[in-house]
Amino acid sequence: MKPYSTLFFDVDNTLLDFRAAEDQALHKLFASQHVPLTDRIMAHYRRINQGIWQVIEQGKADRDSLLNKRFSRLFRHYGKRVDGPAMEKKYREYLSEGHQLVDGALEMIRLLHNRYNLYVITNGVRSTQLRRLRDSGLLPLFRKIFVSETAGYQKPMRAFFDYAFARVPDFSKDQALMIGDSLSSDIKGGYLAGLDTCWFNPDGVQNTGQYAPTYQMKRLVELKGILGGPGGGPEFRNL
Repeated sequence: MKPYSTLFFDVDNTLLDFRAAEDQALHKLFASQHVPLTDRIMAHYRRINQGIWQVIEQGKADRDSLLNKRFSRLFRHYGKRVDGPAMEKKYREYLSEGHQLVDGALEMIRLLHNRYNLYVITNGVRSTQLRRLRDSGLLPLFRKIFVSETAGYQKPMRAFFDYAFARVPDFSKDQALMIGDSLSSDIKGGYLAGLDTCWFNPDGVQNTGQYAPTYQMKRLVELKGILGGPGGGPEFRNL
């Protein structure tokens, strides 16, 4: 186990509970249109959204053009016409209000704050992610926040990681670890960028992909063992 000095964290479903924020935002959005949000519609939305983000992560289409169409596409299926970009903007406003923390996230980041160089690397809209991180209390604990919208690339693109590396003082890949919940963006992206990776896998799902994480954990508190194990940071071993 290496003595890491730099930790890159994903945000959604690693530090912040995106599913909770998404549920809250979607209920507000549908209420604004006087349309009940049923389980069936929610499942349909998630299928659309998952497909969109798969295309975005593969770099096959412009992110904004796809996101601006997801709600018009969804509502059209149920016989209602809406302004796609306007709905997307409203959804983003509601989403930015959701800053529910993943269990143990704030405590862990506070613990790591004075021992490691902490950075966020996240796909998403800068204003949305910054507000959520600020309202959760996490924002001041990180040295920099790298957001795909600003970088012009998204995970798992190597270019996004190179963008971040160039902005980290005295950066060394050998001393850096990427931590996140997504095999397709965090683990794949970290691997392709030459980093060790830690897969946050709270549901214990099986990895059937081609990219194996260096470490795996079900709870964030397990980072203490990963970072303080044999060869890890000596200042962290007694925590």
